[in-house]
Amino acid sequence: MKKQKICAMIPARAGSTRLKMKNLALIDGKPLISYVINAVKQSGIFDNIVINSENIIFKSIADRYGVEFYKRPEYLGSSTTKSDDVVLNFVQNYTSDIVVWANPISPLQTGEEIRNVVQYFQKENLDSLITLIDEQVHCIYKGNPVNFDQAGKFAQTQELESVQQFVYSIMMWRVETFVDAMNRQGHAFFSGKVGYYPVSKWSSIIVKTDQDFKLASYALKAIMKEDSCIEYDDLAKPYLKY
Repeated sequence: MKKQKICAMIPARAGSTRLKMKNLALIDGKPLISYVINAVKQSGIFDNIVINSENIIFKSIADRYGVEFYKRPEYLGSSTTKSDDVVLNFVQNYTSDIVVWANPISPLQTGEEIRNVVQYFQKENLDSLITLIDEQVHCIYKGNPVNFDQAGKFAQTQELESVQQFVYSIMMWRVETFVDAMNRQGHAFFSGKVGYYPVSKWSSIIVKTDQDFKLASYALKAIMKEDSCIEYDDLAKPYLKY
């Protein structure tokens, strides 16, 4: 059986509006985008890794971190650009069997997690996949309860049925199925056999605003501290023996 070519595409739009040039904002002295580049490399599962941007400035980042660069047309770099069109343009110019959208605004995802997601996609023979996070929390949609009953005593969170929220840290598609769907119906994010993969709480930290950036920065610094184990008040210690 022919080995499938798997390409990691790291989208990096220069014209972000909520947090300007967020992909080049520094966390611990390194640009935000560098964290996903390193995680993708550490996964060891990709045939090539490509930064995809409308701005040539990201070629310097690609060169610095030893990955490829693709300059997409400038009209695909606006705030109204649809992601389906970005993916289609990319796969029309980069040959692969599976394309993986590795989100640079999810800097806490690990190489191991990325590898697990891709292997799940292959094992389940999926055509489309988006990462999500499972949450046991009371949810309301349009004023109505989603996973709890307002009649009766208030349910404990551990009793609730989980809800799933998209994370977008990793998204991927089988290229042949994606292109066919775009040609037939003009959209393809949920084409063919669709699957979802739950990722860690860390990966769910997505940087879109100044507050998100600060949260990611604090979290990364805490993770990198060797002594970042949980400490307890002395009163709790007798209970920790059980």
